[in-house]
Amino acid sequence: MHDMIRELKVLSESTALPLAARDSDFGLPYNPQHSRDRVLSDAFGRLHTYLRISLVEHCNLRCRYCMPEEGLDWTPAPDLLTQQEILRLARLFVQQGVNKIRLTGGEPLLRENIVEIAEAVGRLPGLNTLAVTTNGLLLPKKLARLRAAGVNLLNISLDTLRADRFEAVTRRRGLSLVLRAIDEALRFGYSPVKVNCVMMRGFNDDELVDFAEWTREAPIEVRFIEFMPFDGNGWDARRLISYREMLAVLEGSFTLERLADDHSSTSKTYRVPGFRGSLGFITSMTDNFCEGCNRLRITADGNLKVCLFGRAEVSLRDAMRSGVTDEELLGIISSSIGRKHARHAGMHNLARMANRPMITIGG
Repeated sequence: MHDMIRELKVLSESTALPLAARDSDFGLPYNPQHSRDRVLSDAFGRLHTYLRISLVEHCNLRCRYCMPEEGLDWTPAPDLLTQQEILRLARLFVQQGVNKIRLTGGEPLLRENIVEIAEAVGRLPGLNTLAVTTNGLLLPKKLARLRAAGVNLLNISLDTLRADRFEAVTRRRGLSLVLRAIDEALRFGYSPVKVNCVMMRGFNDDELVDFAEWTREAPIEVRFIEFMPFDGNGWDARRLISYREMLAVLEGSFTLERLADDHSSTSKTYRVPGFRGSLGFITSMTDNFCEGCNRLRITADGNLKVCLFGRAEVSLRDAMRSGVTDEELLGIISSSIGRKHARHAGMHNLARMANRPMITIGG
């Protein structure tokens, strides 16, 4: 068992990605002996209170920026985390200070026992936010039960308001179902309903104003996401539309006011005065928010990723199945977080580095 623990720590160290600049250049104080009494604290003093857990790898859409066109060899079901393993990890992380958990995928609503998982996670003392990110296709059928289970925040992915473009980017039909899901979420009282929109030049950039107009009458937060490089998604810097460019386009049609964001927020948030909703910009590529990062990810096959763009992973699944105690498991988690870099390597370096396809990370 102890050999297993050592091997897991070595794996995490050996797959760490180099940075484009030294961590010390980032302006964060570095302490190689990060506090072991705070398991979720890294060497730069960032306390990780937000955990994203992927429930499945597969999806009922085939979005081009998320899934390689040639498809993937999915992880066999026995190698995915069981419900018991998910709940054990959720409990441990919440006990250490995590107050927000997001259930992701793939498409998490494809997990047959998602309601049972949500109910159990939602009962954990100290958890304030239980969120789900979904493409919305199955949401109307499960929304009432998810709401009752304690899911109090929804993100719904939608990259276009045009049916032909929806089919082009997702390789499936279904725009009307997603719009219905958003309406249902509003009817159930979710406010705001967050709509995740990946912006790509030459595809949907002419819909920026249409998305912003959507926030006039509805408590929707449209979150425009810069196109990010992952394995197999055909990333090209020429298709990237920067936050500042998007902002300039919108300011040609609206008066925008900046809202206050938390230090750990991934979004720069604005609103049009008088509109019920708001607009957010996820600027991972051109103006990263690594300094305030408080997020960790567990993939559907049980690997802990301390950075969305980092290759470094450590298998919590293998550790649990080897019989480690909770204390030993927390030691593995703490060691992995302690090696987290100050920032990601920059978009052009990331485009040349191997990483999982987005669909197998969980966003």
